[in-house]
Amino acid sequence: MLAQAPHPASEALPLVRIVGLNKWFGTLQVLKDIDLAVRAGSRVVVCGPSGSGKSTLIRCINGLERFQKGTIQLEGTALGRNARDTATARRQTGMVFQSFNLFPHLTVLANCTLALRRVLLKPASEAEEIAMHHLTTVRIPEKAHAYPAQLSGGQQQRVAIARALCLNPRIMLFDEPTSALDPEMIKEVLDVMVALAGSGVTMVCVTHEMGFAREVADQIVFMDEGRIVVHASSKDFFSRAAHPRAQLFLDNILNH
Repeated sequence: MLAQAPHPASEALPLVRIVGLNKWFGTLQVLKDIDLAVRAGSRVVVCGPSGSGKSTLIRCINGLERFQKGTIQLEGTALGRNARDTATARRQTGMVFQSFNLFPHLTVLANCTLALRRVLLKPASEAEEIAMHHLTTVRIPEKAHAYPAQLSGGQQQRVAIARALCLNPRIMLFDEPTSALDPEMIKEVLDVMVALAGSGVTMVCVTHEMGFAREVADQIVFMDEGRIVVHASSKDFFSRAAHPRAQLFLDNILNH
């Protein structure tokens, strides 16, 4: 239930294909000629200094941000061409934000079943079964009837991951999922993400957690000033990050 099996006709095609992506906020260009392909089962970590366009990139993949130039396709469906295609593509993605974005007036279980019942029109019993499966996946089934305010930050983020998984997305997008957490809560969220990666879930994760990147990622995308400066295997990136800006970033992150 973690991820749908690839469609036979599309196994050889990238799950996500980005070509010539450019994005402006007013006169500020935040993404510049981005080309990226993500294949099913890949685990891509996007890193780089603050303001380099990382979060904007994955928000474009999810359809949360409009872009002015270029193309994004999810399994061959283009985002941005029209509202119907964008909505179709968005349903293929699960998004986990820096802030947890849980509904405070709903229990954990109700947060996880809401879209299943209202968007996918699942019966309540089936929706609850799916939700409990994924709450178990993120190691927090005992909190199903608690409210978000009764949970720690790490627990809330794990619920947010379970909620995203409930819709059986083809790809999971993480936007600095540990940045709002206290240090002692970071590991519990990263442990869940490591387990998801091991199960074959396709992931694109914006993070500064380089230990996680080294352990989990098969590709590293390093961005600076709106461009992809380095796109390499994890092994190559950490062993010989040839670009000076990437090397400086690694030195700063790994030595502090």
